[in-house]
Parts: sequence; C-alpha cells; structure tokens
Amino acid sequence: MHAYRSHTCGELRKTEVGETVRLSGWVHRKRDHGGLLFIDLRDHYGLTQLVVEPEAAFFAEVEKVRQESVIMIDGRVVARDAEAVNPNLPTGDIEVRMDAFEVLSSADELPLPVFGEPDYPEDIRMTHRYLDLRRETLHRNIMIRSKIITAIRGGMEKAGFTEFQTPILTASSPEGARDFLVPSRLHPGKFYALPQAPQIFKQLIMVSGFDRYFQIAPCFRDEDARADRSAGEFYQLDLEMSFVERQDVFDAVGPVMEQTFKAFAGERAVTNYPFPMIPYDESMLKYGSDKPDLRCPIEMQIVSDHFRGSGFKIFAQILDADPKNEIRAIPAPGGGSRAFCDRMNSFAQKEGLPGMGYMIFDETEVKGPLAKNIGPERAEAVRAQLGMKAGDAAFFLAGKAEDFQAVAAKARVVIGEELGLTDKNKFEMAWIVDFPMYEWDEENKKVEFGHNPFSMPQGGLEALESVKTDEDYLAIKAYQYDLVCNGYELGSGAIRNHRPDIMYKAFDVAGYGKEVVEDKFGGMLNAFKYGAPPHGGCAMGIERIVMLLCDQVNIREVTMFPMTQQAEDLLLHAPIEASPEQLKDVHIRVVMPITEKKD
Repeated sequence: MHAYRSHTCGELRKTEVGETVRLSGWVHRKRDHGGLLFIDLRDHYGLTQLVVEPEAAFFAEVEKVRQESVIMIDGRVVARDAEAVNPNLPTGDIEVRMDAFEVLSSADELPLPVFGEPDYPEDIRMTHRYLDLRRETLHRNIMIRSKIITAIRGGMEKAGFTEFQTPILTASSPEGARDFLVPSRLHPGKFYALPQAPQIFKQLIMVSGFDRYFQIAPCFRDEDARADRSAGEFYQLDLEMSFVERQDVFDAVGPVMEQTFKAFAGERAVTNYPFPMIPYDESMLKYGSDKPDLRCPIEMQIVSDHFRGSGFKIFAQILDADPKNEIRAIPAPGGGSRAFCDRMNSFAQKEGLPGMGYMIFDETEVKGPLAKNIGPERAEAVRAQLGMKAGDAAFFLAGKAEDFQAVAAKARVVIGEELGLTDKNKFEMAWIVDFPMYEWDEENKKVEFGHNPFSMPQGGLEALESVKTDEDYLAIKAYQYDLVCNGYELGSGAIRNHRPDIMYKAFDVAGYGKEVVEDKFGGMLNAFKYGAPPHGGCAMGIERIVMLLCDQVNIREVTMFPMTQQAEDLLLHAPIEASPEQLKDVHIRVVMPITEKKD
C-alpha cells in the first residue's frame, strides 16, 4: 500500500466495491446521521464520502477533527443504497467504510469557510488565498485557466508559430502606462523597467529573421485595478508575423480563438470564423463603444434631420449651435411603457446627463413630449427610420457625440438586458478595424497618437505628407484592430510601421522631433535601418478570455494569487519597506511624500 493513498478522492467507482483502499485529503464537511458519522473527503481530484460507525475505536477522535484538517484513512469500498446514490458526484455510487484513521495535519478554526463558498470580504479572501483556492469554484477556474492556456499554446504551434521568451528586465516601453522600475546595483542611479508588453522585442524578433513568434507573456503595468484588469501584472498571448497584411494576422489567430472558445464554451454558441469586421467609426456610431456587446441587437442611429428646425427647441438649438452636434436615437423594441421610459431617463441622470428624451410608439400614433413638440409627421418619420412597431420605444441624446456616447453605450446594454433582447447564451466576436491614427489632445491643443504609435498609417508616407490641416490628420486611419467579445476587448494589434522614414514623419505629426524618436526608440529604429520585413501581430488577454469562459465578472476569480484593488499582496504583505542594507546596495534613498497637515 502507498504511504498516503492507493486512489484519489475522485477515482473510486462501483468497479472498486469490495476493495480495501487508502485515501488522503482534506475534511470537506462532517455530518452526523443517527450515530453514523459521514465525512466528505476532498483532494484536488474530487470528493469521496466516508462512513464511520459508532463502534469504531477511533470514532471519538473523528468526531473532534475540524474541517480542513488533512487526514489519511484505510477502508472498504461499499456500494451506496439506491436512495443514497448521488448522481451529481462522480464517486456518488460508492462510499468508504473506515477501518483506520490518522490526522496528518490538524486545522485551526477557519477564518474563511471552504464548504458552501459564501461571499466573504476581499481582504479576508486575499489574506488567506490558500483557503480561498480550496473552494470548488475558484479551484475549478484555475484548472480551466491552465487548460485554456494549453489549448491556446497548442493552437499556435499547430498554426506554425514558435514560442520564444523575451526579457523581463528591460527599458521603458512605449505602451503608455506607468512602468514598474527596478533600480540597478551595478549602475548607480539607473533603472530597469518591467515590460508593459514585449512590443519592441517581438518586432526585433521579426527583424532578426524569425517568422512566426508567440509567447504566453507576463506583462507589468502600474495601473489601477478594474474588474476586467488586474493590478500590476497580467498575461497575454503575444504574437507577431513577418510579410503579412491585416487579414493574414486575422487568419492566424482568429481560428485559434474560435477553437479555444468552442472547446470551453459548453452549450453556449461561439461566432464562427471568419469573424465580422466593423470599422471603428461605425462601431462608435451604432454602439457608442469600440468594444460593443454584439449579443444585444440594438443599433443606434443619427436622427438629427427630424429635429432640425423643429418645434422641440432644445434639440433644434443644439443642432444650430455647432455643426458637429447630433441627435442620436437608441431603439428599444418592446420598451413602450411609461414606467420603463422613466426608469431609463433616471438611469441617464445617474450617469451624469440631464436625461434622455423618449418616444413611445403605438399602433396609430407616437406618444411622449418629444413627439408632441416635433409633430406627428416628423415623429412618424422617426418611426420609419428606426423601424419601430407598436409597443416599442426610442430614446434620444443630443450634443457632441463624445460627450454622451459613453452613457449611450451603457444605456444600450441596459435596455437590451432589461427587455430580454440580449442573448446571454453565446460568445459574439468581431474585429474592430480602422482605428484613427491620431486624436485631438484638447488639454495641450495638439494632435496626438490615438493608440499604438508604431502602427502603420493607412496610405503610408503619402497619407502623412498630403494633409494640410489638423482635421486632415485626424481623418487618417491606422492598420490597428481589436478583437472584441461580449463587451470586452480580448486583444488588440496592428500592422507595424517598419520604415524609418514613415516613423520619423508619424512622430513629427504628433510633435516629436527626430532627436526624440532616436533617443527613446533608437534600438528599434536602428534595427529597421538594416532591413525590416513588413510585419504585424496582436496580443490577447489571457485573464479576460478565461474570465469570460468561466462566467466570471472579475479577473481575481481566475487568477491564482491576485493583488487587491489597492495593488497589495495581503498574503505576503507586498509591497514592503526595504531594509537600509537593500537600499544601500541599489544606491537608493527613500523620500516619503509630504502630507498636508490638517487643522
């Protein structure tokens, strides 16, 4: 007999009835049924029900053992009575009658219950993460995460990609977030940076003559946590390809995403590849977002012409005030009740807008204050444009799109969910393409990069040199793209700018001179001067993929040892103060921020 177990706690079946076995695991829970004592014994593989009879010499000792103590037992496998069979448990046809019992490690009173998985405060869960990880749901999520990564890695290798590792100690990245800095002992006053992404290195890999690179890459960004973004660190599927156009990248990674989702989606439908492509401008118009939840069929429309010069003076004046202003409608099929419309109006007010105007469509007329003010002819024209039927409603927002479209995007999602229009039983994927190369920086009154500065502008050097005004620059699109799913950005990428002349000009447009480019990005720029292939790629967020497939809404539920929202590791108490000796080694002196004294 093995020192600790002959079988795991998820292994025994009817075929083992009559055998003597040895099991080890954690006491998941205990139950006293009329003298018989039942224990659910748990290990990584599952649960087995143990039975202790009152006449057993160790009965009193078993009665005293606490939940989550680690025990070892010897016993006989017996078939359960028909009425006691548990069809929801793989070992539910059998139980083990205990003949011997030993406590391998006793547990103190638990600060966090494992059985039942009740909600518990974040600080307790993070401080005792080893207990939290014993819980069934979180334990299963972490195992699914491992399997998903294995599936992704296998899919990439099958697609002809080779996995390479890139440096962790490096220089600052162009990704735009705050770096985590590491002081150098050998070079006083200088710092390494942890990589925000392997961006520069993976492009250099292409310049080095390797063709298809991928990596399950750790990335580090000193950003605040969100539900869909970890504090400090995360993993991504990082990939790059040489001699490719945008569609080549899509055809490489798209099928891997489709196959991965289909392998773990269960009964939920997954968009078949090829995924739809939606231009950025169209996505912002129809959905108010560049990461739309396409499970909701609602599409917004511009209806400005129906209100221009109308009797509804508020909207008419907004349109007259600035040619960039617009009136946008959010259709709400089946939302034609006053109570629902008032509720959505309150939603908009809570989101910081004055409210949302609305119309309710009946068989013969259009109701609501907006309809009355613009008159029946215009109201019917709105109905016709939006395709509204009796019992439907529509909501209206006015002004500059950038001022209201974030709320409009949220309202669209809320309307879809409340009216039962959103199909929660599928994963709806699409590529968002043709992102703007530049955007207007209102604070500094200048043109700035919209997203990744190393993307190739559509039209190349000619597009950059032919413009005459800032407005012309803002109209230039980049070969940038995002993969979105159910309202989340799964990943983003681009066809890269591999030509130094175009790079100099692209940065010059944003106000960065040649000397700045050479100082900050000289390593990559110099490499491009010695023959760089056209190349492109993307990166997909591992945690977000796993979060969606595990039906979770917070990345911490699919991360083994996450930090809190305040970027603290409560388990090992990081970040910590460094000792004077450690600071001396790296030539650092800590100067604490000055706090204002309160009166």
